[in-house]
Amino acid sequence: MFFERTAKFSAIFCKFVNKSKRMKVILVRHTSVKVPQTVLYGQTDVALNDSFVQEAVVVKAKLAEYGLPDKAYTSPLSRCRRLAAVCGYPAAEQDARLMEINLGDWEMQPHTKLGTVSLRTLTENVLDVRPPHGETFEDLYRRVSSFLDELKQQDLSRVTVFTHGGVLACAKVYAGLCPAEESYREFVPFGGILEINI
Repeated sequence: MFFERTAKFSAIFCKFVNKSKRMKVILVRHTSVKVPQTVLYGQTDVALNDSFVQEAVVVKAKLAEYGLPDKAYTSPLSRCRRLAAVCGYPAAEQDARLMEINLGDWEMQPHTKLGTVSLRTLTENVLDVRPPHGETFEDLYRRVSSFLDELKQQDLSRVTVFTHGGVLACAKVYAGLCPAEESYREFVPFGGILEINI
């Protein structure tokens, strides 16, 4: 019900806001990490792959196509801060609301130990997942939308945000690009960029 109301509000809001006054938010997902694909890492500050520099150079080139932002933000986790620095934003403002979902007791555990059939099961039932001592998707959405709500109050036209896959999924829902239950089905890849208007 919460997400149905939120999606309807976003759709109505997007129709009536003057496009000339809307802010472009360019969200950048961090590059690949040195963690097996089957391991859930959430908010753990994991290492980046040895290919980080090469990946970051590619991201920097893609990001240049969007133009210079009025301001840059980053998740406090090192995988985002390092990418922000390489892309030219070493002083990007850190905001804890941009951190990945907290997976609680599931952090750094293979999904096979959770009693689930596969990672696909987790992503297709994201609204029903509640990690012990962690966050639900709704918890994550609330803090991401809080950040974006505050951002809208600022006199900025273009903002760049270095963050995580889960945050990008929430941003898609916030912008009315997809319903919450489909937000994880087409994940923005490592080093990928999502542009939304708010």
